[in-house]
Amino acid sequence: MECRIRSIFLKTVSCGLACFTLFASVQLHAAETEQVIKPEIERRDIKDTAIDSENFQVGVFAGAMNVEDFGTNFVYGLRAAYHVTEDIFTELTYGRTKTSETSFERLSGNIQLLEDDDRTLEYINASAGFNILPGEGFVGNKWAFTSALYFIGGVGGTRFAGDDVFTWNIGAGYRVLINDWLALRIDARDHVFDLDLLGKSQTNHNLEFTGGLSIFF
Repeated sequence: MECRIRSIFLKTVSCGLACFTLFASVQLHAAETEQVIKPEIERRDIKDTAIDSENFQVGVFAGAMNVEDFGTNFVYGLRAAYHVTEDIFTELTYGRTKTSETSFERLSGNIQLLEDDDRTLEYINASAGFNILPGEGFVGNKWAFTSALYFIGGVGGTRFAGDDVFTWNIGAGYRVLINDWLALRIDARDHVFDLDLLGKSQTNHNLEFTGGLSIFF
């Protein structure tokens, strides 16, 4: 009788252990497959920047140019650029302004250093630029525009006072992409050339401040 009770007890214990092992295995598998933390973050649709991959850029500009000894006057012109890489670009610029009388001419009365036709200044420059701070410009909390601060410099020629003179220029600018094909830019340049009006050659620094629009194609 004792042997029979012992056999029943051992079978009961064995069956209980088997059930416990199966239950523990199921719970462990569920814990491994179930995500413990469920984030409540909504997924956003991300759009790639729609900037043209074209490397050519043309535009117009206008502003003010101070021709040394001939006052500050309205200047305008055209620009054409080729972007060699993301950081380096080359540029061809044409500008034109009509200068004023010098202080000597205004004080002397009828003495004129230049004829009216010779007061027009025209220049053509070939320059190279380097983007030093590419990034984004922000307007409020909702608007962000791709932008770049750059240095630029080059050489060219200037026609002024009935003469053609070699010119070099150096300056800086700031460019903002309004959309995928239109850019707004602000430039400051110093055009340097030697001018001989009174029998003595003099190096002139002519500062120019302009703003303009350009398109990519």
